[in-house]
Amino acid sequence: MKQLPIYILISLSLVSCRTFEPQAYDPPIKPEPVGIYEPNTELQKAILLAIGKVKGLESLDVDSDGNIYGGDKDGRIIRITLKGEIKAIAKTSGRPLGVQFDKVGNLIIADAYKGLLSMDKSGKITTLVSEYKGVPFQFTDDLDIAQDGKIYFTDASIYEQKEYLYDLLEARPYGRVFVYDPKTKETQLLLDHLYFANGIALSKNEDFLLVNETYRYRITKLWLKGPKKGSSEVVIENLPGFPDNITRNENGDFWVALFTVRNDRMDSMHPSPVVKKMIYFMPKFMWPKAQPYGYALKMDGNGKVLMTVQDPTGEHLKDITSVIEKKRQLYIGSLYNDRIGIYVLP
Repeated sequence: MKQLPIYILISLSLVSCRTFEPQAYDPPIKPEPVGIYEPNTELQKAILLAIGKVKGLESLDVDSDGNIYGGDKDGRIIRITLKGEIKAIAKTSGRPLGVQFDKVGNLIIADAYKGLLSMDKSGKITTLVSEYKGVPFQFTDDLDIAQDGKIYFTDASIYEQKEYLYDLLEARPYGRVFVYDPKTKETQLLLDHLYFANGIALSKNEDFLLVNETYRYRITKLWLKGPKKGSSEVVIENLPGFPDNITRNENGDFWVALFTVRNDRMDSMHPSPVVKKMIYFMPKFMWPKAQPYGYALKMDGNGKVLMTVQDPTGEHLKDITSVIEKKRQLYIGSLYNDRIGIYVLP
């Protein structure tokens, strides 16, 4: 009889000692790379900035002077000027992810470990909210700011940012959407039971918001106004990759950053909780690996995909986690890249 590898024996012996309980999930067959999803090399045309000088600017925003801001993996808030000057102007002591300027010029930050923060023009950082009903947020991920100043944000998982792949394996709906009111300092839970609640974006009229459910390859719409207020629905599913952040442009369309394309090996493992438990205890180098690939798509508020921009090689841009459109230019951030990209729309 053929013996099992030692790492599998160890895995099986430890399974009963942990609370990790993966759920069976049968992913839909991924869409064929044809039509609107046909591969292209548009992102290879992007201008690259700060190569080798930044570390994982996961999300970006641009101030009124054209300076680019983002948070890096060392917890620093980085500013890149039009002249290419790079400076760390503050530090959250956490992992800043989503960033966005409010009307008065404060940079609002979703920090995975610290909660929702605000940085003023001097670089002073203030905590807006870090818990809900006495329980700290576990993974504050992304945000969008309404015209009235309210901040909509996601708490992605019960796992911390450094453990986010466990959420992928467990396949349980731990994600939530909140709204914080700076005037009253009150926080309200709007939606829960989401499969890794990642990027979030308000519609142009603010009658709904979209939230990316990364590990279900889909985007959910939550109605904020009108007869459907409070209800939610899936607006697009079976995406070709893992949706990360989402932003809205001036026309009301949305840009969705896809971290990478779907992984056939991972999809094939999802239906079996036993297999996923074994993977959980294996060394990380044995886990399914993300394919280096640059990918973003544009869609309308009803989930119709309008265009994609890609780098199938991943050599120019990959691991894309945010795309924002400003004056016909896409500013492209990444959780891991040592650069940012600027792509001029045709």
